[in-house]
Amino acid sequence: MKIQLASSYGFCFGVKRAIKIAEEHVGSKTYGPLIHNKDEIDRLKKGFDIGLAENFSEIAPDDAVVIRTHGIPKNELAQLKEQNNTIIDATCPYVTTPQHIVEKMSEEGYSIVIFGDKNHPEIKGVVSYAHDQKQAFIVLDEKELEELPLLSKVAVVSQTTRKPEDFLKIVNALILNHKEVRVFNTICNATFENQDAAADLAKKADIMIVIGGKHSSNTKQLHSICKTYCMDSYLIENEKELDPKWFENKKLCGISAGASTPDWIVQNVIDKIKTLKKIEN
Repeated sequence: MKIQLASSYGFCFGVKRAIKIAEEHVGSKTYGPLIHNKDEIDRLKKGFDIGLAENFSEIAPDDAVVIRTHGIPKNELAQLKEQNNTIIDATCPYVTTPQHIVEKMSEEGYSIVIFGDKNHPEIKGVVSYAHDQKQAFIVLDEKELEELPLLSKVAVVSQTTRKPEDFLKIVNALILNHKEVRVFNTICNATFENQDAAADLAKKADIMIVIGGKHSSNTKQLHSICKTYCMDSYLIENEKELDPKWFENKKLCGISAGASTPDWIVQNVIDKIKTLKKIEN
């Protein structure tokens, strides 16, 4: 069996930046998981004494707080400032962009449509920047637009890790029904590249291994794309989840990884697969 890595995979710019920031602030505490990768968070805790506050109540006034890559709601950022916490902002610049857009467009009287998962921390942060919360709506597909009391002027943004073709469905539906639609493409370039590379590899592989956090939106998107072209596609967090039965009678194993997956975890998976199968160079 051969193993082939996707031409683009793993850590994106925002994640690399956030980890570097955290490593430079030994003994600080992140509000929420810095990234969606438990193994990497454990490494930061052991090697750099980076704590984790799951809830706002776990943050003391004297804590140095690292803001996670996904950002946090605007009101919680204000609270941190009020209690004089040292704030270390590791929010990905690709995430702060839709925050600023939503704030500006809302102040100018636009209804706001956000394409994404309402339960995802990134989206919770983005929607909080709307001036009029009654005119800010989060949707996952175009059908949800039908019941919304939107104004004639609409601004639309996307969660950074969504599929471009799904975003276009939302945009097209809005254009057909509203006089003015401002479209802001806030999907991350790294997401495009990783998704395209995973699709290209999945088309020729007979098994795909996608490595990343089970709660990571971009990793789940990668798995979904791979599954479209290769039915035997599996999402794992680390090498411990590999099942030898998956590789029976397989000739080409493709590997991709989410934007929060470090190279050391990818290498561990490759090494483990090599112990399970006879690997050709």
